[in-house]
Amino acid sequence: MKNLKVNIAGVELKNPVMTASGTFGSGREYGEYMDLNQLGAVVVKGVAITPWKGNPPPRIAETYGGMLNSVGLQNPGVEVFIEQDIPFLRQYDTKIVVNIAGKTIEEYCQVAERLADADVDLLELNISCPNVKEGGVAFGTDPRMVEKVTREVKKHSKQPLIVKLSPNVTDITEMAKAAEVGGADGLSLINTLLGMSIDIHKRRPVLAMGVGGFSGPAIKPVAVRMVYQVKQAVSLPIIGMGGIATGEDAIEFIMAGATAIAVGTAHFHNPRASLEVLEGIQEYMEKYKVQELKKIRGIIK
Repeated sequence: MKNLKVNIAGVELKNPVMTASGTFGSGREYGEYMDLNQLGAVVVKGVAITPWKGNPPPRIAETYGGMLNSVGLQNPGVEVFIEQDIPFLRQYDTKIVVNIAGKTIEEYCQVAERLADADVDLLELNISCPNVKEGGVAFGTDPRMVEKVTREVKKHSKQPLIVKLSPNVTDITEMAKAAEVGGADGLSLINTLLGMSIDIHKRRPVLAMGVGGFSGPAIKPVAVRMVYQVKQAVSLPIIGMGGIATGEDAIEFIMAGATAIAVGTAHFHNPRASLEVLEGIQEYMEKYKVQELKKIRGIIK
C-alpha cells in the first residue's frame, strides 16, 4: 500500500493534492463532478473581512497556454463563509484551507482573528493583494512588507499560517526568507504572473483592468524553478502550484521540493482535474515502486 500522507505544519493530509484558491470556490460547484472526500484539502477562494465586489468585466480572458484573470477577489465576506461554507465542507473528509485577503494589514488581521475559533485547518495568506495604504503595490513584492504582514497576522491566527508568494519579484528566495522570519508555518507558490492581452481590432486591452493574473500550463516551468529555489533557501514546507494538470506535473513539483501541490486553472476545462492528478501520482508511485512521497521529495539538488 502506497503512503500518500503528507504533513503541512502539523496538519496531516491524506494525500498531497489540494485545490488552488480562486479556482474552486467553496467546492459546491465541483461536488457534482467529483468526490471531495478524495482531496487532501480544499483551498477556498479568498475571504475578506467584508464583501468585495471584485473588478468590472471583462475580467477573464483565454490566452495561449493559459488564461488571464482580473476578478479582483470577489467574495461575500468572512461571515457568509463561516455561516455557509464551513458547514458544507465539513460534510467531507478533507482539510479546509482558507485563503485570506485584505487591503490593509488590519483587514488581514481581522479575518485571521474572526477565523481563530472557526473549524478550519490552515490559513493561506494572500499577499498578492494591493496594499491600499501604500499606493496599491502588492504586499508580496517588498520583503520588509512580507515580513511585517506575516508577523502581524501570525499574532491573530490560531491555525498554522501558510504565506502565498507572488512570483512578480526579482528574487523569490528573498520573499520566502522574509516570510520565514515573520513566522510563517509554510509557503504556497506561485501565485499568478502579471500578464496582458490586447484586442488588436478594438485597439484596447482585453481585460477591463488592462492587466491580470496569468495562470495555466505556460507558467509551470517558472513555478517549478521557483519552488526549487525556495526549497534550497528555507526550511518551511512548500505547497507547489502553477500549471499543474497531470500527475507527472505534480511529481515535478514534489521532486523540486514541494510537500503538497495545488491544482488550479486546470479545473476550468476539466472539473475532475485534481482527482486525475491524484490518480497520476499513484500510477507514478506504482510504476517506479515509490512507497512514500518523501523518498522523491526534493531529490533534485
